[in-house]
Amino acid sequence: MGRKPDFIEHLGLTSGEAARILEEEGPNELPSSKQRGSLRIALDVMREPMFLLLVACGAIYLMVGDLQEALMLLAFVFFVMGITLYQESKTERALEALRDLSSPRALVIRDGTQQRIAGRDVVRGDIIVLAEGDRVPADALILECRSLSTDESLLTGESLAVRKIAGDASSPAVQPGGDDIPFVYSGTLVVRGSGVASVVATGGLSAIGKIGKALQTVTAEPTALQRETGRLVKILAFAVLGLCTLLILVYGITRGAWLEGVLAGLTLAMAVMPNELPVVLTIFLALGAWRLSRTQVLARSTPVVETLGSATVLCVDKTGTLTLNRMTVTALHAEGMLRNIGDFRNDPPPEIFHDLVEFSILASQRDPFDPMERAIKDFGEEYLARTEHLHDDWRLEREYPLSPELLAMSHVWRALEGSDYVIAAKGAPEAVADLCHFSGVQQKEMMAAVTRMADDGLRVLGVARSYFRKSSLPGEQHDFNFEFLGLIGLADPVRPTVAPALQDCYRAGIRMVMITGDYPGTARSIARQIGLAHPDEVITGSELDIMSEDELQGRIKTVNIFARVVPEQKLRLVQALKANGEIVAMTGDGVNDAPALKSAHIGIAMGGRGTDVAREASDLVLLDDDFASIVRAVKMGRRIFDNLKKAMAYLLAIHVPIAGMSLIPVLFNWPILFMPIHIAFLHLIIDPACSIVYEVEPAESEAMIRPPRDPKEPLFSKRVLLLSTLQGLGVLAMLLTVFGVCLSRNQGEFEARTLAFTTLIIANLGLMMTNRSWTSTFGKILRSPNAALWWVTGGAVIFLGLALNFPFLREIFRFSPLHPIDLMICLSAGLGSMIWFEFFKMFRRSRDKRS
Repeated sequence: MGRKPDFIEHLGLTSGEAARILEEEGPNELPSSKQRGSLRIALDVMREPMFLLLVACGAIYLMVGDLQEALMLLAFVFFVMGITLYQESKTERALEALRDLSSPRALVIRDGTQQRIAGRDVVRGDIIVLAEGDRVPADALILECRSLSTDESLLTGESLAVRKIAGDASSPAVQPGGDDIPFVYSGTLVVRGSGVASVVATGGLSAIGKIGKALQTVTAEPTALQRETGRLVKILAFAVLGLCTLLILVYGITRGAWLEGVLAGLTLAMAVMPNELPVVLTIFLALGAWRLSRTQVLARSTPVVETLGSATVLCVDKTGTLTLNRMTVTALHAEGMLRNIGDFRNDPPPEIFHDLVEFSILASQRDPFDPMERAIKDFGEEYLARTEHLHDDWRLEREYPLSPELLAMSHVWRALEGSDYVIAAKGAPEAVADLCHFSGVQQKEMMAAVTRMADDGLRVLGVARSYFRKSSLPGEQHDFNFEFLGLIGLADPVRPTVAPALQDCYRAGIRMVMITGDYPGTARSIARQIGLAHPDEVITGSELDIMSEDELQGRIKTVNIFARVVPEQKLRLVQALKANGEIVAMTGDGVNDAPALKSAHIGIAMGGRGTDVAREASDLVLLDDDFASIVRAVKMGRRIFDNLKKAMAYLLAIHVPIAGMSLIPVLFNWPILFMPIHIAFLHLIIDPACSIVYEVEPAESEAMIRPPRDPKEPLFSKRVLLLSTLQGLGVLAMLLTVFGVCLSRNQGEFEARTLAFTTLIIANLGLMMTNRSWTSTFGKILRSPNAALWWVTGGAVIFLGLALNFPFLREIFRFSPLHPIDLMICLSAGLGSMIWFEFFKMFRRSRDKRS
């Protein structure tokens, strides 16, 4: 910690007064949601429509007496519930471990003495003592201070520290941000100087607390997948009910056996009901969240995993998200030479900059908290290593602090007792020029260099030196005869992963919008460095205030930079993008980002630098704060949606022949093809195929070079429905042909069932393979690795072989022996039923190449 102020003359509250206020107004704590327990997570999961459908399917199987299938569904319920509970509990534990100390310990004056108390016990009216490195425990009015500066990026997004001045009871309350404000704010960090302040607001009434309260008015919207699943549950329920009713009526009218008709209808329900659907939806999202966690991305809600793939706009906060939130020395200017600092270890700046860097270090604290002073010290200690320009043995004699009248500070040093004083000054270039008594020409030359550096988004400081031989030091800095040494440019560096990640976003059709509390010049500079589109177009917070909603919605379609933005405006920008039909992902780490994070379709908080409030308002948490992780998460989201579509297409395609062969034989007065044992056998292939084979399928090669999918595009789009139905009808046509020809040739019910069912199993495996990709042909698909596919295929072939060749199993399945010629017929019919789809894929690929 820095030095405590030595000018404290305040008595503060008494212990009794503090206890009374604490009881009346409550503890100094931020509004924060409680950690979700396992029961709460389980209840949230069970309210999902996909789980309700799963339970409904199980109930139907229990009604028809199929205990085996009911137990299988129950096992799926517990399996998926277990995965979800494990994943979300893991997420909550990780978030708990990440929690900041929201209520830091505070040094207060009570009963006339300084006391260290828990931050939650600070009350309105307390006198708090602040020093370098302290976290401010509550909003407070500054009574006295010395060179006090605080980092308010938590609230404003502005990475530079702001100066503070003393005020009094008449000082009007103002918002955080800007220099020379007589208030400090809860959660901000003292980076320089010291002070004494009187607490004016705690807990929910503080600036940080008001943002937390605002979250309660922002409601999270259900994802597109959640809405579609809800509709799908209703459609399936009516469809199955309609088919069962139709079969019962047909069976009863044509055969007069109403009881058998009811049983046939329930059997049809077993065959047609896609009980795999809720399993697929739930497992894909749960395992997707688990896979994301292995790449340092925590999903706080599983449905958002799929939404990632449809994101069209990524709103990012500059400080700490695009940048490292760590100042570095970026440029030096001395004797008319400007040098940008790259890798100075391999290409060090010339020696003419030695004095400039030496005195910039001497004008800073020895162990600084201020990010700019820390950057100067770190740079100087490497750049000037093994030179005579570092002076760890010098003694600081006096400090001349910054003031509103003169934005420069000076340190007076002495090497040995009796030696001359050495004075180092740094501050705003205009103030240092004033100390050096610049002429008009000198001032003009310096400001030209300052403008050039500022245009690159740099924070520019002037540095000067002086020597003094008298025994007593003067009262003001102006009494020294300063010599100007040059300028130092500092910047918050861009994360090295941002530029390539942004290009990946552009290739994927995702637009980026920078929303920052920083100045327009700095935002433009960062935009150019990362390759942001249209870096010269900027809208400021003050311009936003006078815009109508319609005007904002029009401008936000093309403008990608919003600077000097306050928290309320960030929320407004997200809502304007949503009104334009965009799917908005918002990244952030400060409390100021929380309302926008919650309002966005996908809120992405930084785990390392992020605050509790931001993390709790988000859907995803980046544990490594790596911007590139967002791109990986988007690719994962697209892969999940693609694989969901493949699984759904396969499910729809295979259920068409199952439903057809359950209904058509009744209409033609043919023998029933399916019995419960056959349905169970089919599910041994269908269940793992759709829930395991497609889940592990790698991402398509073009996943990140195509635009985001239309957010209105349903999981079962018209194209998916059409092609899947055609696939299923192709299989159904082959089955009817094989089954009908066998019966017409009087080969018997058992032989007809054997050939038709074997054909269906082969066609099923063919559908499973061909639907792995709707762009790649069969040969390429087979070369693509997928271990689960071969396990399922091998298992199906082995079980079918056992059922066909063991008399005991043949009797259970009511099969007849299968001859080699029969097997060839089944192979030809099964594989031939989807060969048209392979030609269709080849035709589409050749057409796409021509276009």
